[in-house]
Amino acid sequence: MKRIKSIDVVRGIVMIIMALDHVRDLMHVNSITQSPTNLETTTPILFFTRWITYLCAPTFVFLAGTSAWLSLKKNGISQSRSFLLKRGLYLVMLEFIVVNFALFFDPAYHTLFFEVIAAIGFGFIVIGLLLKAPLKWLGIAGLVIIFCHSLVSFLPFAEHSMVKTILMPFFTLSVFPMFSNRVFVMAYPPVPWLGIMLVGFASGKFFEMANEKRKTLFVKIGLGALLLFIFLRYLNIYGDPVVWSAQKSSVFTFLSFMNIAKYPPSLLFCLATLGIMFIMLDLAERAKNKLWEIVSVYGKVPLFYFLAHFFLIHILMLAMMFLQGFSWSQLDFAAGNFGRLKNVESGVRLWVIYLIWIGVVVIMYKPCVWFGKYKAEHTYWWLKYI
Repeated sequence: MKRIKSIDVVRGIVMIIMALDHVRDLMHVNSITQSPTNLETTTPILFFTRWITYLCAPTFVFLAGTSAWLSLKKNGISQSRSFLLKRGLYLVMLEFIVVNFALFFDPAYHTLFFEVIAAIGFGFIVIGLLLKAPLKWLGIAGLVIIFCHSLVSFLPFAEHSMVKTILMPFFTLSVFPMFSNRVFVMAYPPVPWLGIMLVGFASGKFFEMANEKRKTLFVKIGLGALLLFIFLRYLNIYGDPVVWSAQKSSVFTFLSFMNIAKYPPSLLFCLATLGIMFIMLDLAERAKNKLWEIVSVYGKVPLFYFLAHFFLIHILMLAMMFLQGFSWSQLDFAAGNFGRLKNVESGVRLWVIYLIWIGVVVIMYKPCVWFGKYKAEHTYWWLKYI
């Protein structure tokens, strides 16, 4: 089955946006001490610099599910199950060994994060085990998880029961102290993200439709999700753990309205981000120009880009620290702050973050072109895993 251009374009867009969030995380002057979504300390541009990147993880996870369905159509159940199980385990190990190192540059691994790559790996394993299940029921299961996973916190478990201790980390952000001052953080609890992947897997069927019918469907789903987001958010009753409220100005009231939870992804978070993703898919189906061709280069090699850009940004962060007068011996890689010191000012202003982000995206273009071409021209088994 040939590549689907709209998927490559949309995935390319979110990969480009993702780099902005990671540059801000590692290099912004306030990123160590302040949250960009804290309405007490943020600014509108900083808030939306963070908010726009909310599109990345759910789109990445959703389209990973869609890619799993496309693989099933091409290779059949037996071969697809073997590949998904292997790739799932590989991604979980990759998260802990490579991604965590790229994030913290800490060879002793004092902080271990279970984030988006491991969540996708978990999803691949589950889907691999369920390939014989009816597609419709997998999609329904995914929707039930998206709409209802937050209700698990209301189940009548005893506070320190074994069931709650085992179950809740699969649904909510959890932190586990480990040996020798190490900590394990379940930043992307796997079940809510599995819901998104299951819906993405079931939605793979849409790409069998005729182009015009598919475009119309994408618009209807996207607009429907966004309208439901606005309705539920306005009611302030269900869909997100943090309610919105009137603020010091209409602008900040709007920020409060848009301030939705990613950890774990709330129903409103999913409706807003996936609604926008479906609109983007429609636009990508319709538009054909040079810009879309450039963007799709990043979308064709998402894992390669993900890993390489993390190392690049962290190296740039170290260069920033040295230029600001810090020495190697002053950097603290064990504290989970990427090497930066929590109580010592470092970093650059937001306008510089945007310049560095553009530079990172430009630098990554040629390597992505090269790797995309290399992957298309070679059939080595390991290329399937990158």
